[in-house]
This record gives sequence, C-alpha cells and structure tokens, in this order.
Amino acid sequence: MKLNVHGGSSLDVADAAFGAPFNETLVHQVVTAFQARARAGTKAQKTRAEVRGGGAKPWRQKGTGRARAGSSRSPIWVGGGRAFAARPRSHAQKVNRKMYQGAMRSVLSELVRQDRLVIVDQLEFTAPRTRDLVARLKELELGQVLILVEEYTVNLLLAARNLPHVDVLDLREINPVSLIRYERVLATAGAVRQLGERFA
Repeated sequence: MKLNVHGGSSLDVADAAFGAPFNETLVHQVVTAFQARARAGTKAQKTRAEVRGGGAKPWRQKGTGRARAGSSRSPIWVGGGRAFAARPRSHAQKVNRKMYQGAMRSVLSELVRQDRLVIVDQLEFTAPRTRDLVARLKELELGQVLILVEEYTVNLLLAARNLPHVDVLDLREINPVSLIRYERVLATAGAVRQLGERFA
C-alpha cells in the first residue's frame, strides 16, 4: 500500500504492517501488560507479627467485662498490624512476541485509517531551538503529537523537551501505549519504512 508523505510524494509500505484489521481485545491486553510492567510493585506493609510492641496481654482474660484481647497490635486495634499485609511483588504479565507484533500492526493500521499518522521526508534542525520545532508543527497543523524518528538527534531532543504535549521516540523505544496516547503521530519516512519492515 502507499502512504502519503507531506509535500506530495508517497511511500510504499507493507499491507501487513499498515493495513491490518483492528483487534481491540488484543490491543487492550498488550497495553494493559505494558502498563503493568511499569508498576514498581514495592508496596510493603507489616503484619501483627512485624509491628513493634504488643508482647504483653493488655488485661486479664476474664473478670473485667471487656472483650478478651491478647495483643495491642491486633489488626482491629489502632496501631496494630494489617490483617492481609501487602508484599513486594511483580505486576508483569506475559505477552508473546506474536501478540505484541499483532497489537502493533493493529495500532499502526488504525493510525493510518484515522488519518492520525503524518509522514515527512526528514525532521532535522540546525540548532536546538524550540521555536523552530513549534513553527514546523504549526506548519503541519499539529498540536499534541508523538514524533517518531529513526535515531535521536540532540537538536530535536533539546527543541522538544520544553513542549508539554510533544514527545520524541526512536524506533528502539516505540510502544503501543505512546502510539495511542497522542492525538497525532509525526514520523519520518525512514522510520515508517523500518516499521513496515519490522512488522511485515
């Protein structure tokens, strides 16, 4: 299939990568797994055996008229331990390679169908000036945008880092969450060509 490049030219890409049907269930599973892997999983709480104190019985077993109690660190007491204390754990979910590739094909194809993918021949700047990038985005009528490039350039990174709704990724860091998070995706022709080869 052919994709339009800003300026009038076109780019040949694989139908398998940019013309796949949208599989919402698969995309949801892969996006959820990707976000789950980002969780630290370091939450920890103490049980009644781990909190300090509570060694002595608060009062005798019988004769006081109060409910029997063996420790002041019981979960129902203020200052007591947690009944089901959280433990550090991994939130990672297994995603097969074919599942990930299928989800990426679905996302890339949906970007094309919704006209959210904008392709330019190149995106280079002679100096790290934010105003130059803002002018380029204004020329392309882009606001909240993800920029995909083959490799990072220092000038592009420095020009984009002060813009709150602009992010820059190279092909090593591309992921489905970033692709669906932004309204539009601005990609260089070289990056799109490599994506087509990777997911064909």
